[in-house]
Amino acid sequence: MDRDDLYKIVSHSNLTTSQTDQLLNGQIYQQKKDWQKFLNLAFITLGLGFTVAGIVFFFAYNWDDLPKFVKLGLTELLLIATTVIALMPKFPSLIRNMVLTGAAMLVGVLFAVFGQIYQTGANAYDFFLAWTLFVVLWVVVSNFAPLWLLFLTLVNTTFVLYTQQVARDWDEIFIVTLLFVFNALALILAITLPKLTQKEEMPKWFLYTLALAAVAFATAGISMGIVDDDFRSSFSILIMISAGLYTLGLRYGSMTQNIFYPAIIAFSLIVILSVWLVDISNGAGMFLLVSLFNVISISVVIKVLLDLKKKWNHDQ
Repeated sequence: MDRDDLYKIVSHSNLTTSQTDQLLNGQIYQQKKDWQKFLNLAFITLGLGFTVAGIVFFFAYNWDDLPKFVKLGLTELLLIATTVIALMPKFPSLIRNMVLTGAAMLVGVLFAVFGQIYQTGANAYDFFLAWTLFVVLWVVVSNFAPLWLLFLTLVNTTFVLYTQQVARDWDEIFIVTLLFVFNALALILAITLPKLTQKEEMPKWFLYTLALAAVAFATAGISMGIVDDDFRSSFSILIMISAGLYTLGLRYGSMTQNIFYPAIIAFSLIVILSVWLVDISNGAGMFLLVSLFNVISISVVIKVLLDLKKKWNHDQ
């Protein structure tokens, strides 16, 4: 129940002012314990983030003055300490998972320090590939959304660097299509697997991040295909896949009454149509037309989404 629902109930009932205030405090407004939980998580997250950043800057600033043994020893000691803390059952699972996320970031620091000391000459994608492989077990076992996000970021980065350093003959549209499909499949699995395995559902911010990444890759790929005529075969495949997954996203948004998915798809289509119009002509008149198109189309999309949201709230 949200604030609007409560106001509707109050306007059609005989609740007193004190009863209304009690409902607002109990159902709508955040309580002291909620703020304490939020601040605890925020401070722990900031502490872990600043700690890892401090470790990185410590090595960067004192690199020339530290012996090889100290560089590797300090990093390994920090990694072992965080891993041991993450395994201690006396800490809440959330704290242990957050510490484990910090340990996963330290794995990357360790590989970076090792690579700088011995100058192995490996490609950059090798570094991210090793980092990904060495944290995959932690990711699967913990099933923690921030750790999953780190893992997916590493996979995407590894693939992009691989295409730049090894698979240089792959065309850009094909690369973006693979990234789009990968992130879309990750989103679908993140939505469906918890329901099939009876596990805790992934938080909405994690699903929204995956959806934004997938739509961003699709939008970028289609825009490149419109501007460049050299990738017609890959462009056709991307169009068909995007049409199917966009339709699936609209259906899922309608089924779950979640306005986020139709919103990002609608704005993606606006960007694609704008690129298509500019590709037809890049004169001043076309830029004026595109500006008007963006203003009108965005206004229409917002109006439709708001009406859709009101309809869904009324149905509930």
